[in-house]
Amino acid sequence: MYYLSIFWHYTLQYLKTRMAYRVDLFVELMSDLLFQAVNLVFILVVFSHTSLLNGWSREEILFIYGFFLVPYAIFSAFFNIWDFNERYIVQGEMDRILTRPIHSLFQVILERMELESLFGAVTGLVIMLYAGAQLGLSVSWYDPFIFLFMVLGGACIYGGVFVCLASISFWSDSRIDIMPMMYNIANYGRYPVDIYHRVIRFVLTWILPFAFVGVYPSAYFLGREEWYGYAFLTPLVGLLFLSLSIWVWNQGVKRYRGAGN
Repeated sequence: MYYLSIFWHYTLQYLKTRMAYRVDLFVELMSDLLFQAVNLVFILVVFSHTSLLNGWSREEILFIYGFFLVPYAIFSAFFNIWDFNERYIVQGEMDRILTRPIHSLFQVILERMELESLFGAVTGLVIMLYAGAQLGLSVSWYDPFIFLFMVLGGACIYGGVFVCLASISFWSDSRIDIMPMMYNIANYGRYPVDIYHRVIRFVLTWILPFAFVGVYPSAYFLGREEWYGYAFLTPLVGLLFLSLSIWVWNQGVKRYRGAGN
């Protein structure tokens, strides 16, 4: 309850600051929407030259992309730590974080959250509803609960991977950052993994499991029974990677010796 109270107060203050510059907030939301529209156009352009992509129809690809946007929006809102090395290690902000009686990772997440990114989840749901209607998908009473667990699992996978990457800064404060490259690799998870080489499929499944963010959980709702096993592993993989990332973070904090020359 203490952590929930802290989160609530941080959220209220964040909303106050964002609403103070409403035009800036509106422009940011529109830029995110434009970025998502560009990705949609890319999918439509691909399917203007073919009716199937390795057995996947256009509507199925759109459904996967829409599903991908939901956990990705949660991740973008609460795990915006791409500049952790520069801001908290190189500039010494981590010293301030460690003087407070609350877990350091929780503080960093609260300071760097961008709640407007949750708007992407609405876009994803709209795309899923459109694609699902075109495919004639049926929904059972328990599907919303499964959807919620898989979305949270996917968000935890993203969060876990990027927290682990941020934790590397505790051992090396080099300004060479692999975050941008990892963001590009993460985007592979919004397309069916069977269109890639088997080596890439293995990496996206068991090493950097971004396939569990989009295609595997989507396979359940699309009725792809051959991938049901992977789909139901999504919450477990998410919990595993998030737990691993917290452990790595804690080990890094123990090693941290503060800013200095």
